[in-house]
Amino acid sequence: MKNIAKNIFKIFLLLVVAGFIFIAWANYNIKKESAPFISYDSKEMPQTKTALLLGTSKSLNNGSPNAYFYNRIQAALDLYKSGKIKYIIVSGDNSSKDYNESEDMQLSLMKYGIPQDNIILDFAGFRTLDSVIRAKDIFGQKKLIIISQKFHNERAVFLARRNGMEAYGYNAEDVNKYAGLKTNLREYVAKAKAYYDLLLGIEPKFKGEKIVIP
Repeated sequence: MKNIAKNIFKIFLLLVVAGFIFIAWANYNIKKESAPFISYDSKEMPQTKTALLLGTSKSLNNGSPNAYFYNRIQAALDLYKSGKIKYIIVSGDNSSKDYNESEDMQLSLMKYGIPQDNIILDFAGFRTLDSVIRAKDIFGQKKLIIISQKFHNERAVFLARRNGMEAYGYNAEDVNKYAGLKTNLREYVAKAKAYYDLLLGIEPKFKGEKIVIP
């Protein structure tokens, strides 16, 4: 029994080590592959018809404003006003009646002068994978600029390009390191999950009818 327990422990330890190695490898590769295509400078972004604005909640759990949300809105405004894009797909989670990331982002963009007709709503962006693939399969965009924070753009651009899209990432301003510590730590696992989903060919939760962007 002691030998069996010892062997089980060894196997468990090996699996844990392998898991950490996979996470480190996935993070390194995703960052390396996406690096040439993401930037904080709008001048380095190509001219393209559409941007994909990745959703997040407008407020934190304690009710205070979410800096990730407002920084992404500002980045989208900057890109739109620079003339680099004409349309913005706002893709987020609308899994419950009282939670609608896409509509919150639409209203914020309209508040700062972007016409409603230039904002396309995607209510089924439950995950980054869903948002990216739906931008191609549902909204017909094979070339676009993705708007989010750098850590998020690395993963989104990687997924987009691995799915045959010409994708670029415009980085919104990040939050301070202390405020974003939990998010940044979670991102290490999210990048590994992105690689895992890619290897398994995971599809978006919902597809639906195609929507034409003029």
